[in-house]
Amino acid sequence: MARKRHKIKEYLFVDGYNVINSWDRFKELKNVNLEEARNELKDILTEYKHYSGIEIILVFDAHLVKGNSGTKENYKGLEIVYTKENETADQYIEKKLDEIGKTKRVRVATSDWMEQQIVLGRGGIRISSRELEAEIFNEKRLINRKRSTENKKNDMLIGRLDEETIEKLNKWFRANE
Repeated sequence: MARKRHKIKEYLFVDGYNVINSWDRFKELKNVNLEEARNELKDILTEYKHYSGIEIILVFDAHLVKGNSGTKENYKGLEIVYTKENETADQYIEKKLDEIGKTKRVRVATSDWMEQQIVLGRGGIRISSRELEAEIFNEKRLINRKRSTENKKNDMLIGRLDEETIEKLNKWFRANE
């Protein structure tokens, strides 16, 4: 009997402004429209979450916003945290690492060297913002290549069918739409 392999749940904390300030795609956009840069990052991470299966928590600093009590929102399955007044994204991530870093697989995406050292000391795995960018886009390229190969296989299989069978399949699909 084959054993099922259970994938260990992985958490990825992303320092949102650190990523926005590191990725070339956001260099100009952040100066023109920071909200749009945040939204684009949310969309990229949401898509990555869905095809990777990683639990992603996107953290934005809001520590300079007076009277801010911090907020959490769910954006298409992506957890987004805006820190409270006097709490940086780094502090929020460190607190969460203290809670789950020793018992779960936790990675933290930040290019802040000091924060990377703290992450390692608290049981997490550090990944730079640039490494995260490469990981996301390499994974996406791999999925697209796999999808393209599957489409070619399907086209080859359909190409082997005679016209009568193809017509029957088309009628069946139309009837079941």
